[in-house]
Amino acid sequence: MLATRTRLAGVLAGYLADVALGDPARGHPVAAVGRAAAGLEKMTYRDSRVAGLVHVGVLVGAVSVLGAALQRTADRAGPPWSIAATAAATWVSVGGTSLARTGMAMSELLERADIEAARRLLPSLCGRDPARLDGAGLTRASLESVAENTSDAQVAPLLCAAMGGVPAVLAYRAVNTLDSMIGYRSARYARFGWAAARLDDVANYAGARATAALVVMFAPFVGGSPSGAVRAWRRDAARHPSPNAGVVEASFAGALGVRLGGPTQYRHELQIRPTLGDGHEPTVADLRRAVALSRTAQAGAALLAVLLCYLRRP
Repeated sequence: MLATRTRLAGVLAGYLADVALGDPARGHPVAAVGRAAAGLEKMTYRDSRVAGLVHVGVLVGAVSVLGAALQRTADRAGPPWSIAATAAATWVSVGGTSLARTGMAMSELLERADIEAARRLLPSLCGRDPARLDGAGLTRASLESVAENTSDAQVAPLLCAAMGGVPAVLAYRAVNTLDSMIGYRSARYARFGWAAARLDDVANYAGARATAALVVMFAPFVGGSPSGAVRAWRRDAARHPSPNAGVVEASFAGALGVRLGGPTQYRHELQIRPTLGDGHEPTVADLRRAVALSRTAQAGAALLAVLLCYLRRP
């Protein structure tokens, strides 16, 4: 029972630290993982899936071992240390507050029609090619990114922290970081990044569906439609090339009454994606509603994580 209480307190403290402080201003561990991955890639890169699997295995394995050692050491030192370790690992692994702040900053730039500044900000949200996007394209890209990252940056890591503590949440963040670095279909990473992309699909499967369920539950808080969210989720999610992003983006589209998808320009390719939802083209006001819905879903995920901690008690 003591282990349950310390896990619960640590996860909740980590979430509240993110709400109050956002991402660490300096020395973010995720940036360190990214640098380590880039350095390792110089040694492991080959244009093959096997090389990519080795790359992912080495990095995620190392982070998992480090997390397990940190958890074990903290547990032996006593409950306050265990709470602190779980809180710190959770805090550095989530990013919901920074996501919401960036989404709101984007909405303000678009409201002022400051397209150049909005283009400069877009890489903070996603990997689209901002030079190819006008105001409407920037709005849609931002809304889709807020939706997807509600799961990736907040809901999924909170659930991992609740279920597996320090090693699980740090391993999740390592997987997600690798996916963002190499998990896309460019000429360089089509094969090497395959393992990172597939592992990220597995790691986010439950989180994406929990996020969609939270969107359905909290849609009325932003004047949205729960039935619309369910309808778009069931009808449209499978059309998306990602088994997880489609679930979350479709639920957001249905809840907000907007239409997402269509031509999606990345730096390495143009994807023609099916539409999600059957509403109007998203506006800046819809982007603000998406940010509000994301914040509400994040809070719901924190409560869900607390419940999971309690249910898994010895």
